[in-house]
Amino acid sequence: MTLYHAITEVGSKAAAQAIFDALDEVYPAPKASGTHDRDDGTGIWEVGAYFDGRPDETMLAIIATMHGAKEFSVAPVGTKDWMAQVRAGLTPVRAGRFIVYGSHDRESVPSNLIGLEIEAALAFGTGHHATTQGCLIAFDKLLRQGYWPKRIADIGGGTGVLAMAAARSCAADIIASDIDALATETAKANARANRLNGRIRCVTAAGFQHSELRARAPYDLILSNILAGPLKRLAPQMVRHTNPGSVLILSGILARQAASVEAVYRGWGFSRRDILRRGEWVALTLQR
Repeated sequence: MTLYHAITEVGSKAAAQAIFDALDEVYPAPKASGTHDRDDGTGIWEVGAYFDGRPDETMLAIIATMHGAKEFSVAPVGTKDWMAQVRAGLTPVRAGRFIVYGSHDRESVPSNLIGLEIEAALAFGTGHHATTQGCLIAFDKLLRQGYWPKRIADIGGGTGVLAMAAARSCAADIIASDIDALATETAKANARANRLNGRIRCVTAAGFQHSELRARAPYDLILSNILAGPLKRLAPQMVRHTNPGSVLILSGILARQAASVEAVYRGWGFSRRDILRRGEWVALTLQR
């Protein structure tokens, strides 16, 4: 059976999530689906899905119209292994002492680096984006400075790469959350592949809206690689779930947005410990 790919764009995360939920009504049901920000500062979100067989394009058109999205682009993937094609383009990425790689590069990872194996998936966080690299480098720098957190939360964890970096380098209690259930399942699968499933608890939640996230607080370190707007809105919850001395590593922030994000957090009692720039993106390390 031919595999088909359908993709659309929409102007908000909420609309993207609504489209993602509505895809369950399409026949045949999607084999895999996901949402992600285009990461170019436009605020555009993409929603994609893979189907065994041609999907109901009339239903896709209705879903797109209902949520103000562009018309779905639908095309056959062909007979090639599409995941193998994606993997081939994912070369190992080094960030500080960490190296993020796919299973196809497992044998070539240097033994002196901390390896994080990530499979190609629709969830965000293969390690190739500047924000993920920035967070990993900032975290590595924090450890080198002698800060050893015991309770860690990864808010908006995507594939779980930051949570896995924490598990690989700290004897810590770690929980990772994401608003997207597909991302949660991807993070669980990656944790298993890295033999870390007993070290990381993965939950689906917006912000801190999960009983386990609240129960494990206060955190010594919170990692959050999402977007500037949501990070600003999360500032009061960051205070509520940390203690004086706790550290935040925040990214998904464009360089032009960094000052406003920092100003919000300063108002809630956090001061800058470090700032790391990679291209047009910034990772902020703040301390309460």
